[in-house]
Amino acid sequence: MILPIMRRDVSDAPLASHLHPVLDRIYRGRNVHDIDELENSLKGLTHFNQLKGVEQAADILATIIANNKRLIIVGDFDADGATSTALCILALRMMGFANVDYLVPNRFDFGYGLSVPIVDVAKQKGAEAIITVDNGIACIDGVSHAKALGMSVIVTDHHLPAQTLPPADAIVNPNQPGCDFPSKNLAGVGVAFYLMLALKSQLQKRSYFTEKAITPPNLASLLDIVAVGTVADVVVLDKNNRILVHQGLQRIRAGQCRPGIKALVDVANRDHGLLTSTDLGFVIGPRLNAAGRLDDMSQGIACLLEDDTLQARMIASELDALNRERREIETGMKAQAEKVLAALNFTEENAPAALVVYQADFHQGVIGIVAGRLKEKYLIPVIAFAHQDDEIIKGSARSIPGVHIRDVLEQVNTQFPGVIDKFGGHAMAAGLSLPVAKLDIFTRAFEQIAKQHMDKLEGSQVLLSDGPLSRDELSLPFAHLLRQAGPFGQGFESPLFDGEFAIVKQRLVGEKHLKLVLKDDSGQEIDAIAFNIDIHIWPNAMIKRVHLAYRLDVNVFRGQETVQLIVEQITPA
Repeated sequence: MILPIMRRDVSDAPLASHLHPVLDRIYRGRNVHDIDELENSLKGLTHFNQLKGVEQAADILATIIANNKRLIIVGDFDADGATSTALCILALRMMGFANVDYLVPNRFDFGYGLSVPIVDVAKQKGAEAIITVDNGIACIDGVSHAKALGMSVIVTDHHLPAQTLPPADAIVNPNQPGCDFPSKNLAGVGVAFYLMLALKSQLQKRSYFTEKAITPPNLASLLDIVAVGTVADVVVLDKNNRILVHQGLQRIRAGQCRPGIKALVDVANRDHGLLTSTDLGFVIGPRLNAAGRLDDMSQGIACLLEDDTLQARMIASELDALNRERREIETGMKAQAEKVLAALNFTEENAPAALVVYQADFHQGVIGIVAGRLKEKYLIPVIAFAHQDDEIIKGSARSIPGVHIRDVLEQVNTQFPGVIDKFGGHAMAAGLSLPVAKLDIFTRAFEQIAKQHMDKLEGSQVLLSDGPLSRDELSLPFAHLLRQAGPFGQGFESPLFDGEFAIVKQRLVGEKHLKLVLKDDSGQEIDAIAFNIDIHIWPNAMIKRVHLAYRLDVNVFRGQETVQLIVEQITPA
């Protein structure tokens, strides 16, 4: 779908005289009003004591450690859950506590979160206490069962809570009622990191480190893991999250990261010194996620926990192979979905306000990615469903800015009670389950309510551009400056520029990618690539000039760096 390009509104007053004028324009276009908002040092982090429940949780956890009780971390089967789990295990080890293990529910056997069966598995592993990471806020039955078995339960989560909270001993979630923590956008790994900060403080108050003759750990050394989980979970990069990601990214670039993270970068053939925040989401995140999608997320956690470089490389290679398998499955599922949609013969005039896709043979581990791909293509909310068992189907929902997908599901659940079994999530992504027999009813309800939300966006779907770049700015020095200007991500989008260029050369590479040599108005030639283009339109020798929306990138080939434009949208000029 071709979108109109609109230049971002920027305030008139420059932020600072020392900023490059284009960077100044970029920041002001993202509603940065004060140069201090760009402070990325650790001193700018909000203090943990503003997070409701965190000091209570730290006190309980410190007592668990003092009594050497058996502690089980129960995580989630995505990259945020894997990083949250690994972070807690590593931090506790750094604090001298070894009586800890973890469980991640296999999505195919147990489903999401702290379920009753997972509590029973934890009990079999000797659990006397449980910490949930990146889940738990909706797990009322699981928490109740753990309490009935005599366990202490600390819930750490970031998902939006329902009206009823689980009966845990402590809940740490910036989105729970009564929490004044200013960053409501912490990922699960961010919440876990804050709990570990509070725990360290509590143990210091108890003179634990002195008595054990342990040097209090520098928990900032774990920020590489926090950065990966934060970006991979596509949470909004507000100021607090930008600090967490920036600090972690700096450690990765400097090679001061976990062996597993470096190994994942290496198997992807990327230079860790040139990584951007976007790469954390597109290079490391998918390889961690592949374990939870197709196999067992324990493999991803093991990669993050591994201290041996060679062993970490072996696990990373296995994750890379799983990721390739995941891509093949995803491609086949997307092709199936596209066939279904093609048969419906959508046009821009009769396109639906939302899509529900379901095939009996869809792989439940990949439905989230398929929903995301279709959302990007059609720019509407999408839910993809796959079978959990013969009667129940699981759905993964992805949405667009301005349509809060969890709120849409909440409305469906309220107006059509008994259709959805359970649901939860964020503004941009959610999960749900329902009987396959009720899919038709759900589809009609979802499309009806989603349309009400989409109608409010009428005319507002555009590509927001940071304007054109001059000849001097279409250069390696400026491209490198941009790489250091982030971190960019959800809610603080990476710079997008637009302009007209003449086509010097064009050819198809890798079946569906368009490789271009362009010339700007000054006569300077520059390389560009447009991914996943419509091969029925491109290459096209009849088109001599194009209008591009693009991102400025550094391409490294055989040790040589060149400027390259990553084309987001291409239209004849």
